[in-house]
Amino acid sequence: MDNGLGRPVPIYEAGAGLMRNEHFQIAYATTDMDRACALFAEHFGIKEFRRLEGALPEGGHIRMEIAWAGGTMYELVCAQGAGAGIFRTGLPDDGFGLRVHHLGYYVPNAEAWQAVLDEIESSGRKVVRETNVPGFLQARIVEASELGHYLEYIFPDVGGVAFFEGAPNN
Repeated sequence: MDNGLGRPVPIYEAGAGLMRNEHFQIAYATTDMDRACALFAEHFGIKEFRRLEGALPEGGHIRMEIAWAGGTMYELVCAQGAGAGIFRTGLPDDGFGLRVHHLGYYVPNAEAWQAVLDEIESSGRKVVRETNVPGFLQARIVEASELGHYLEYIFPDVGGVAFFEGAPNN
């Protein structure tokens, strides 16, 4: 017997509320990427990830692993060194830690991106990380302390779309 859940047709409206954009991603920060990947594989069935890593602008290092499970992207983030503070908030200094870091919202076009930027500014929320990589993506991570995690807005360019679409579907 199929008890199909009838859900409303999504209506995304950039500029009408920061959560009125397309939520597509849940990200977790961790102190140990290999252990976090193993945990997701063993306990949650997400066994294959796509890696992106490199230097943070401030000099530290960041590693991200992304994977699809249905229509949701899961992102694991591990950062160390200069500039890593935003990705280590709430994690232990010693030992293994894993916690929700942000909800990610997809922004489909330049008009919607400008509406999101205007709304972030008018809301008075603090942008804690800006990413602008030509040909790949623009992103803003915004404080939402009352939720216990951040909100991230992602406007991918052609390279970013290809990267996200190339993540394994578990």
